[in-house]
Amino acid sequence: MGAADPLTGFAAVAAVRGAVRDFLRAHPDGGGRYVAVSGGADSLALAEAAAYVTGGAVTALVVDHDLQPGSADVAETAAAAARGLGVAEARVLPVSVSGPGGPEAAARKARYRALRGAIPDGATVLLGHTLDDQAETVLLGLGRGSGPRSIAGMRPFDRPWGRPLLGVPRTVTRAACDELGIEPWQDPHNVDPRYRRVRVRTEALPLLDDVLGGGVAGALARTAAQLREDVDTLDDLAEQLLERARATESGELSVEILEPAPPAVRRRALRSWLLAAGVRELTDAHLRSVDALVGAWRGQGGVWLPGHFEAGRARGKLRVEPGPSDPAENTENTENADSTDSTNRR
Repeated sequence: MGAADPLTGFAAVAAVRGAVRDFLRAHPDGGGRYVAVSGGADSLALAEAAAYVTGGAVTALVVDHDLQPGSADVAETAAAAARGLGVAEARVLPVSVSGPGGPEAAARKARYRALRGAIPDGATVLLGHTLDDQAETVLLGLGRGSGPRSIAGMRPFDRPWGRPLLGVPRTVTRAACDELGIEPWQDPHNVDPRYRRVRVRTEALPLLDDVLGGGVAGALARTAAQLREDVDTLDDLAEQLLERARATESGELSVEILEPAPPAVRRRALRSWLLAAGVRELTDAHLRSVDALVGAWRGQGGVWLPGHFEAGRARGKLRVEPGPSDPAENTENTENADSTDSTNRR
């Protein structure tokens, strides 16, 4: 599937179906199969493959973000296209997009919330993210300095989300649609240069391909897969450390257990501990400040965290608890640097 020898015709259809078949074999059904459909080439090729592989035992979910004139008609057209491809059912999920983080982040949160709310427990929602989407995610993570979890990209399976096409280039899904006679919807947001991901797709990656002689998207996706294995191993070690360090039923952690651990493992354990306590929007700076209560202890005071929490050390124990409102918190950049979801609808 290299860029120099792209698949076309029925070979492209077979490649998409094969990717879906391999994914479903690796992740048996736990409560129903669903596929998110936007009407674009990636999601329609995925819907056709899912319907083909399951014998039609799949439901299409179309989210109407109501961000453009005629969005309801676009959603209904996408649902009709999915039905024509053999899915058992296609449902439109209207959402209201609002909240902090800009329109991209708000739309993404609304979309995932609607999809999760439309499925039973144990079900899987297949998403049309491709190898190219993975490359864009990795490059954005690198540019933001978001850390290894972001550079590791999107996971193929992160219940309830399944991404069978992370090894399939976008050229293949488009070729599959051409072969099947499908006319995908072209989302104007996917070519709007106001969005950072669009500029990465249309400017940064083509330039890197030109400078490095091609194959950059595949190389970035391979890097993500390799790094994801390392991240998973470190996360497992961190969970083991966290279990050993739990000092009391109130959730305090033993400094004596944490201190000898490698900082990379220790910070991962602290991150899981803070998230479980209800702290959100953690940045690397927050995490390193909490880690300093263990690895660079000099009697310093507590650490203010997003959501009006405070982490502190006393009598050889770390604790985190709600604190009084800190006016300075409102000036911090609390963007979640570990977000790896694809911004645009494919």
